[in-house]
Amino acid sequence: MNKTKIIATVGKSNYSAELLEELIKAGADVIRFNMSYDDYDFCKEVILTIDALNRKLGTYVSTMMDLEGSCLRTGKFVGGSATFNKKDKIRIYTDDTLGDLTHFSVNYPGLINDLKYQTVLKLNEGLVEMQVIEKGMDYVVCEVIKGGTVKDNSKIYIPSIALNRKFVTKKDKEDILFANKIGVDFLTVSNVSSSDDVLEVNDLLIELGNNHMAILAKIENKNAVLDMDNIINVADGIILARNDVAVEIPMEEVPSVKHKVITKCQKQGKISIISAELTSFMQKAIIPNRAEVSDIANAVTDGVDALLLTAETTIGLHPVEAIKALETVIKTAEENINYEYFFETSLKTEAKSITNTISSSVVLGARELECKAIIVATNTGYTAKRMSRFRPPCPIIAAAQNINVVKSLTLHFGILPIKVDEDDFDLLAETSKQIAANYLGLEKGDKVIITGGFPFKKIRHTNFMKIDEI
Repeated sequence: MNKTKIIATVGKSNYSAELLEELIKAGADVIRFNMSYDDYDFCKEVILTIDALNRKLGTYVSTMMDLEGSCLRTGKFVGGSATFNKKDKIRIYTDDTLGDLTHFSVNYPGLINDLKYQTVLKLNEGLVEMQVIEKGMDYVVCEVIKGGTVKDNSKIYIPSIALNRKFVTKKDKEDILFANKIGVDFLTVSNVSSSDDVLEVNDLLIELGNNHMAILAKIENKNAVLDMDNIINVADGIILARNDVAVEIPMEEVPSVKHKVITKCQKQGKISIISAELTSFMQKAIIPNRAEVSDIANAVTDGVDALLLTAETTIGLHPVEAIKALETVIKTAEENINYEYFFETSLKTEAKSITNTISSSVVLGARELECKAIIVATNTGYTAKRMSRFRPPCPIIAAAQNINVVKSLTLHFGILPIKVDEDDFDLLAETSKQIAANYLGLEKGDKVIITGGFPFKKIRHTNFMKIDEI
């Protein structure tokens, strides 16, 4: 089993139950849908299909909803796009109007007030740039300083200012209520600029009484990079959208930001997710190029929890092959992870508690005895997450009775979560050993470490470890 997890995005353009099954069989741990493009009927269908496939395949694939966020976008254009040339004067309206070669509209009524003279707007992932030269009551005029084509609903980047708008939009709130109703496992909060944005979403989940859905903050702008530490503190995990970030900061700084996100998340026991960016699979290729392989391998050896596929599995020509290729690169790269380094650095910053001491002792024991697996009996998933932070060289089999706990662990490095029904600890441990042996191909005499709280379900923290053999 690979320790680094894979997130596959699905979309309406190529979706089918058969494709979803193939994605899961190929190695997808989490299925993502994007509310910038998808509707509720589609999301319901995906979740029901995943539930059926989990029963059929004996898997515990979880779901992720990506909120649209307070993203500034253009309206639509005549013919679906417009090409602007250098020095063209383009008028931008806040009222909805069909764009052409001379004007377009935006989805934010307050944009005119927020913009200043000489503010630079970037479109088409930074390939098109224009600068404000005139302001009216309900419009601004921009001069194009870098020409190119802009399509319907294109994202607009304004690195130099923060828009004065409420973070959680009406649509986002409706989508969160829907996610709460249908039982989504992970919620991606898009276009975060500060930790306050994350807390706004967290407050809404508290109002709903939802303590299951994890909040993943997507870092995709300069302000989020600057407030990275505070965002990591309040989120359950981070997704680094490198293409978006590269529009707002110098592209040569993006690799450093990627390394910081992974390192800081690992030190705090938070989930780190990096986009895989296998652009080769968007065309005819069915193997990644050398630069893509190197990029993925570097993220894995840095200790990333998960890699995200977006367009590769929604509009790419070879979605299943993309996952298989990712699995292959991950498997080889994990052989070069410096597990001792992660253990030592995590140990230095670990808070003192019974659970944390047991967790570090279990991982140390697994390394020294060359154990094939760590089996954790868990009620909440907390101990398994702490062990994941230490990056043990062997898999962590996290056995829980609550399916929500099982699904909450699917994105953490090295954890294989399983659902068990036994109330007796000895029976639970024996069942988990059998599952581990079958899944990991363990042989007689292979060592495993079993840990948990005893008496089972009567004590809230992990308090013992036991060395056992298959």
